[in-house]
Amino acid sequence: MLTKVEKIMVFILLACFSITGYSQKEDQEITLKDVFKKRTFSSKGVYGMQPLKDGLHFSQVKHDSLNVYDYRTGDYVRTIVTSPDLIPKGDTTPVPISSYTLSKDESRIMFSSDRESIYRHSSKSHYYIYDIATKILVPLSDGEKQQLATFSPDGNKVAFVRDNNIFIRDLESGIWDQGTIGGQGDDTNRDPVFTSEMQITSDGLFNEIINGATDWVYEEEFGFTKAFFWSPDSKKVAYYRFDEKRVKEYKLEYYGDVYPEIYTYKYPKAGEDNSLIGIRIYNMESGETVPVNIGTETDIYIPRIKWTTNPNTLALYMMNRHQNILELLLVDANTGSSNVILTENNPWYIDITDDWTFLKDGKSVLLTSEKDGYNHLYLYNLNGMLIRQLTSGPWDVIALYGVDEERGLVYFQSGEFSPLNREVNVVGIDGKGRKTLTGKEGYNRAQFNSDYTYYINNWSDANTPPFITVNKSNGKEVRILETNEKLKEKMKEYDFSQVNFFTFKTDDNMELNGWMLKPPDFDPEKKYPVLFTIYGGPGSQTVSNRWGTASAWNQLIAQHGIIVVSVDNRGTGARGQEFKKCTYLELGKFETLDQIEAAKYLGSLPYIDKSRIGMWGWSFGGYLTLSCLTKGADYFSMGVAVAPVTNWKYYDNIYTERFMRTPAENEKGYEDNSPVNHAEKLKGNILIIHGMADDNVHAQNTYDMISALVAADKQFELRVYPNSNHGIYSGKNTTWHNYSRMTEFILDNLTNPQTP
Repeated sequence: MLTKVEKIMVFILLACFSITGYSQKEDQEITLKDVFKKRTFSSKGVYGMQPLKDGLHFSQVKHDSLNVYDYRTGDYVRTIVTSPDLIPKGDTTPVPISSYTLSKDESRIMFSSDRESIYRHSSKSHYYIYDIATKILVPLSDGEKQQLATFSPDGNKVAFVRDNNIFIRDLESGIWDQGTIGGQGDDTNRDPVFTSEMQITSDGLFNEIINGATDWVYEEEFGFTKAFFWSPDSKKVAYYRFDEKRVKEYKLEYYGDVYPEIYTYKYPKAGEDNSLIGIRIYNMESGETVPVNIGTETDIYIPRIKWTTNPNTLALYMMNRHQNILELLLVDANTGSSNVILTENNPWYIDITDDWTFLKDGKSVLLTSEKDGYNHLYLYNLNGMLIRQLTSGPWDVIALYGVDEERGLVYFQSGEFSPLNREVNVVGIDGKGRKTLTGKEGYNRAQFNSDYTYYINNWSDANTPPFITVNKSNGKEVRILETNEKLKEKMKEYDFSQVNFFTFKTDDNMELNGWMLKPPDFDPEKKYPVLFTIYGGPGSQTVSNRWGTASAWNQLIAQHGIIVVSVDNRGTGARGQEFKKCTYLELGKFETLDQIEAAKYLGSLPYIDKSRIGMWGWSFGGYLTLSCLTKGADYFSMGVAVAPVTNWKYYDNIYTERFMRTPAENEKGYEDNSPVNHAEKLKGNILIIHGMADDNVHAQNTYDMISALVAADKQFELRVYPNSNHGIYSGKNTTWHNYSRMTEFILDNLTNPQTP
């Protein structure tokens, strides 16, 4: 028998143990503040390492200085400039040192400040030029903010766009006419100015003519904003000219004043007119502008232009509107005459990448193509004759890193061994000696130095944060840059679950890949609800063996007793073009069927409650969520759709027509695969979220879905964010507010489900 004192001691010990256990549990519980406010689980990366031309060193900003370091040892070599050197005359605040560009000869640096976003990728800023030898800081222009400022290859000029026109600042003619040494604003020195600014176009006008920058749809769908390019000898500038007068307008409303501010811009929806496009070449020596002959057909796309190694020869890609015929043209830069050297036809469509490079021999071009069913490397001569195919096999080249011409080697990234993984590879320009340089299974991503003697490798897998190293070009590890050990400890402390990959076969024998995140205290004897997290759009992947595959927010959801999964449906990437392009003319059909098949498969597992399967997604993922909650209403009990497309007629033409052709050509495909036409099938609980100033997926999509749901007498929940764009991060506290409600909605409907 225990004495009274002993009983009291046992009670105290048990109480202490209980309190300790409770504290440990609290320490391990992930909160929304951990994820979105404290950023507790953010991984560390290695940023801003710019290779220098000698191949031995790189530049990087550390604190308030831009320094040079040794690739092999990591040792500090010298300081290029410090923040105190970057104080403009008459100011007390230095220009931000973090955003910089070195001229090719590394004699000058360009810095930008006061960045102002235009659309998702475009912006304008005030630019400054710093001369390293003289330590003089000079504003690029005294005018309004500039776009896309770019050094000429010889470093003596800068071209930029302002008010839809192209300007060139000569850094030699009248350079440093007056200057301030050290950027300190010494009163004994004169104000720094340039005296030579030349305007090479004059017809630029908002919503009518754009010179040197892209229109909205090119920026969004062809993925570039800078639409001018210096010739290798710095004597010419080739540029795009967009005539968007005939493109229909869309209006966005911004609130906060007595009357909303209306922003009007050109947005070509499916089936509607595009900008008329032209390519022109300005000659610095003659002052003349030469139009490039691109033929008489105006309903075309020019998704890329690039100078060859010959300063008198420009290359461009040209596509038909259906985007299934691609031509490679060479242009005489002095006359504008052009000839087609290579034509590729595809039964579906052709994806555009930046994976093409002209070799220094001036006789050949290396590019990628899916023409054998998978994306591979091909070498052609400049007459369009195939020299050789460098890679082959049932796997995709993901990215071309570059060519070491001295050693005759080509470096690239692939998904050879699994579409979930990525490897860094090398192959001879002769097509021989291909080998993998990275040994760890997972996701490898390389950044090479200027002469391909070193590369920085960023490796991770689904359960391990980035491990970043410097490697020799043969793959040998030289030194470690980042291990993320502290984050690994945090993951243990907060009891992160492991991401596990799985495959299953659909009823029509299609094998699909997925990942699963189970609750930390998973019990196979219990039944758990499921949350699908999806995107599923063409060429994308959410199922990959890399860090971030399952986010900290996914871990939070799992800790509330929900199994989180993601499945890559047909149409996604890294499995060859037939798998990716089988959704042609039926965008969303097979994607939806595959997600329904995934729900059926998971519902057959003994530890899953098939009556509580939910889905959430953003953009295309929001579209798929609505499609699954309507067409797959018997399998999904709830959903959250953020910024969804609900009618393919409302989305832009380059993207939509690539996969669907025009509404006039494919009316049934558009009607059958737009959720707005299936609202009456909804059974589960749905939360729809949209930014009211979304310039990409217009809120019109959500408003029409609301009308359809109301007409069908279906209840729903709606959240809108005024002044917020597609990412819903514009405005104070929007990300936190949005994810807070999404989390509540998911937990309420999956852990405490209510009858719709």
